[in-house]
Amino acid sequence: MPDLTPERSWLEALEQGRFLLQRRASTGAFIFPPRVAEPRTGATDLQWVEASGAGVVYSVTVIAPRTPAEPYTVALIDLAEGPRVMGRVEGVTPEDVCIGLAVQARVGRIDGVPALLFTPREGEHA
Repeated sequence: MPDLTPERSWLEALEQGRFLLQRRASTGAFIFPPRVAEPRTGATDLQWVEASGAGVVYSVTVIAPRTPAEPYTVALIDLAEGPRVMGRVEGVTPEDVCIGLAVQARVGRIDGVPALLFTPREGEHA
């Protein structure tokens, strides 16, 4: 069985509808993006674990395409596990996505490609 690169393993998990993060076994520290070794220490005791998907919007940009497509948001999300990831926030208008908004991840598709999509968490509003 061929060894997969960490990025390819992550993308294959997304393809299966799973949101995984790497965690260092000895310390429990999460890392993202996927790597072969922990960036600061070079430790290789990394394991894949299911991410909670809970996060908070750190930064947001509204993309307004020149085509007739509707505007959409791209946000940096601080995950509950610690890493910061990028994804679209859906389920609310772009104007309602603000810094500090609590969101929940799910795996969806953008133009047929698996991607992280976020929606406001239940009971949260901008």
